[in-house]
Amino acid sequence: MNDNDELVHLAAGALHLVLAPEVGGAIAALYDERDGRRFDWLRPATADALAARHLLAMASFPLLPWCNRLRDGRAHVGGRDIAIAPGHPAGPSGRHPLHGIGWQRPWQVAEASPIRAELVLSVEADAQWPWRFEASQLFELDATGLRCTITLINRDSAPMPAGIGHHPYFIHHAGTRLSANTGAMWRGDAEVMPVALEPTQEVARLREGVELAELDLDNNFTGWLREARIEWPTASCALAMAAEAPLDFFVLYCPSGADHFCAEPVSQCTDAFNLWDRHGLGEVGGTVLAPGASLSGRWSLLPQR
Repeated sequence: MNDNDELVHLAAGALHLVLAPEVGGAIAALYDERDGRRFDWLRPATADALAARHLLAMASFPLLPWCNRLRDGRAHVGGRDIAIAPGHPAGPSGRHPLHGIGWQRPWQVAEASPIRAELVLSVEADAQWPWRFEASQLFELDATGLRCTITLINRDSAPMPAGIGHHPYFIHHAGTRLSANTGAMWRGDAEVMPVALEPTQEVARLREGVELAELDLDNNFTGWLREARIEWPTASCALAMAAEAPLDFFVLYCPSGADHFCAEPVSQCTDAFNLWDRHGLGEVGGTVLAPGASLSGRWSLLPQR
């Protein structure tokens, strides 16, 4: 992306939001600037990442029509087969497609003002995802923070499986702490696929607040109370994340030694569509949308300085 006009800039007080519609409808940056000094609340996309449309280097991107991994890119729902082709971004095994298909496509700007923007997407059914759908992201910025509402609408003639969420990346400064109140964690296998739901020690540590350098996780959490708090002691600042139903699940990606981590509000756990027969919706989430029905969730990031 060489033309800065392809980016959408919002500002409210000291807070700035930069959107990259052409790069999967992603957030490119969220930061505040005071007295000539900038603090990034999300890991910012670099100019090179934007030019290369490097999706995994964005600050955050939308997750839909499913979240997290889908085993082998396959599921059978409502008499139709999902069959994601090889080459879609996958996990450590190289077999399980990640994050849906919305982030793989350019979004359109439906509305833009200094403090509000709406991005929209329309996807036709094909052999990989055999349902037609539409989606939108409404970003609202004020001096207190960012609020984002993500919506998925089934525009097909048959019921469609559905999941939504967002994938924010945060900078892992030395001493960064995270607290989040959840009920249980899905343990994963070597391919990061769910194998057992347990009230692990990580659940207890996150409830009390933990220094992220002590963790090495890529896991889904259930029973999330839809609130999390990130603290950067060296910068004397913090960020509150909040969400509304159906964003009832929490994903923490915190690889040991990395300079970033992800704390994700989502409506389903990994491989939910294939786990429905064995587990209840409370354990894996997700839903099936009737023709014309929608799934919508709001999440927010509220800086504290």
